[in-house]
Parts: sequence; structure tokens; C-alpha cells
Amino acid sequence: MNGSAPPATEPPAGGSKANVAARTAIWTGVALGAAATATIAFFVVRAMWQKRAPDETSERIQSLIDEANRLIRTLEEKK
Repeated sequence: MNGSAPPATEPPAGGSKANVAARTAIWTGVALGAAATATIAFFVVRAMWQKRAPDETSERIQSLIDEANRLIRTLEEKK
């Protein structure tokens, strides 16, 4: 308190690098945990998703589409 500036103390060189490495490791862990959670949630929802059995209407529509495609191919072959 004699009016002069306090002596400058430099932090140890390895200390800040260790701090950065620790923070990087923590955030990497958080990101990996979030990715793992999202992956598990995706597969759980996918497994629980109920698949509807095809009904008569959708089967009929698909058969009409297939027949139209066959007719188109036949017309193209005749050209």
C-alpha cells in the first residue's frame, strides 16, 4: 500500500493448458453423451413405431401403378 503496483505474478505455463484441456474434455464428454442419448432415443422410437398393415386400397393403387408402368414400357418398346 505504498502506492506502487503489486508484483506481477505469471500463472504457471502448464496450468492454463491443463485448464483448457480439462474444459475440452468436459465438453467432448457432454457432446458424446448428447449424441448417445439422441441415438438411443431414435432407436427406441423407431422400434416402438407401429407399422400399419397394408390395406386393400393401397394395394389396389400399387397394382394400378405397376400396370400403368408395364403399359408405358410396352408402348415405348413398340416405338
